[in-house]
Amino acid sequence: MADSTEKAAIAANPPAGATVVVREKSSAGMMIGIVLLAIAGGGGSAWFMVQRGRATESSSATERPSAPKYLLHLEGFTVNLADPEETHFLRVTMDLGVDHLPEGTEKEKSTAMVPVGRIRDAVLSVLTSCKADVLLTQEGKNQLKKGLVDALVRNVPELGVRDVYFTEFLVQR
Repeated sequence: MADSTEKAAIAANPPAGATVVVREKSSAGMMIGIVLLAIAGGGGSAWFMVQRGRATESSSATERPSAPKYLLHLEGFTVNLADPEETHFLRVTMDLGVDHLPEGTEKEKSTAMVPVGRIRDAVLSVLTSCKADVLLTQEGKNQLKKGLVDALVRNVPELGVRDVYFTEFLVQR
């Protein structure tokens, strides 16, 4: 058996009339290895991202309260705002997100047993204490929603008001 240097010499200077077969090193094996590593790495990354997303979903689901069960539509309100120097108005229409309707209330006829007078009184007391400049900002609207929910929970606890959704909001200056 000839060693590798003899084979290289024979391949470089073949004897007369001899057929020399030269094999080139194939990089196919190396390419297959690289492709397999890339697939494994991509699969591992995808699995990690999915697991991380599931953990985020489960933690945010436990932090967020569930959505209210019912929406209770209120007729529009037009009120004078508490601006001492000028007269400003607010026109707002809203829906209330509530957990339950009062006893004896049917879903189809939900306004028949709802204490509309107490609801409107609580809403009006909060709206008339607001100032126009505050209501023009997003933070002011968020504070108004919180104030409305607090007043409704305090004055009409049987509804279980959880959120306020503005369907119309106009400040006239």
